[in-house]
Amino acid sequence: MYLTIQETAEYLSLTEEQIKSLIFEKKIRALYDGQQYLINNEQFNTHLEQIEKYKKLVEEYMKEPIPEDIDVKDED
Repeated sequence: MYLTIQETAEYLSLTEEQIKSLIFEKKIRALYDGQQYLINNEQFNTHLEQIEKYKKLVEEYMKEPIPEDIDVKDED
């Protein structure tokens, strides 16, 4: 499914200027139909999946209890 720059900005929670910048830097693939850029949203699926995995990993890490303080002897 192809999205406009505005729709892509809403989809990725970014500004339209950021999306345009990413297109011009060739970090987002887009087609220009003579009037507007069209962006295939399938290219973001892997990225969004990785973000979700990372969020879950961080949540699990934050739920781990803090270990008790280990009494370490000074070598002085």
